[in-house]
Amino acid sequence: SEQVKGYGTKLMNHLKQHVKRQGITQFLTYADNYAIGYFKKQGFSKTLYMPRERWVGYIKDYDGGTLMECYVHPTIDYTAVPETIKTQKAFVKARIKAVSQQHVVHDGLQLGEGVKLKNPVEEIPGILAGGWTAADFTGASARESDREWSSLYGQFRAIWKDVEKHDASWPFQEPVDTSEVEDYLTVIKDPIDLSKIKQRLDDKYYKSKDMLKADLIRMIENCKTYNGQRTVFYKEAERLGAYVERRL
Repeated sequence: SEQVKGYGTKLMNHLKQHVKRQGITQFLTYADNYAIGYFKKQGFSKTLYMPRERWVGYIKDYDGGTLMECYVHPTIDYTAVPETIKTQKAFVKARIKAVSQQHVVHDGLQLGEGVKLKNPVEEIPGILAGGWTAADFTGASARESDREWSSLYGQFRAIWKDVEKHDASWPFQEPVDTSEVEDYLTVIKDPIDLSKIKQRLDDKYYKSKDMLKADLIRMIENCKTYNGQRTVFYKEAERLGAYVERRL
């Protein structure tokens, strides 16, 4: 798709570079719900710093839109932004590589027919070098058989059920249909919904209430990030978020 090749960002960066020479320091625009994500990626914010008297009456207000502002910094070379980010990423990756072993690739296990390992986990190349121990892998099974762990998981399921029954939970029951909301995944990089959280419960993914709460809060924040403050989705997200905070 031509939409995801970055032409819009490149055009916006050249526009910012051009208007700096005209003494323009701010852009204002009204964005509908489908455009908010795009404008955020271009440096626009819902917070306005331009004095109201400078723009009121010059830009038309309309329902269903969100007024957004972008500050054009006079010392930034916007045409060099992509290359600057690329350089920064390379630097960060190099620093990580210097203190971690994540880039090291170990040979796999060499097993013949009928060969058994006494300690299969520890004998996988790279496991011990990475700081893992047998306890890290057997602890989960031990917790699952423990009565206290079973009780805790019962609490997780009760929390999920209470959230799922809340009258503000209807926008979160199923994943967003990206065939209808085509730009959703360009705005929301880590989507989640109540059905996925239920699946994670079934898979024994959560090890603490904090993990469960983090997923619930991310679900709510995703909704608020994508949808404008005037939408019913944003308002329902705020209602459900307040309930989650009280419940957890």
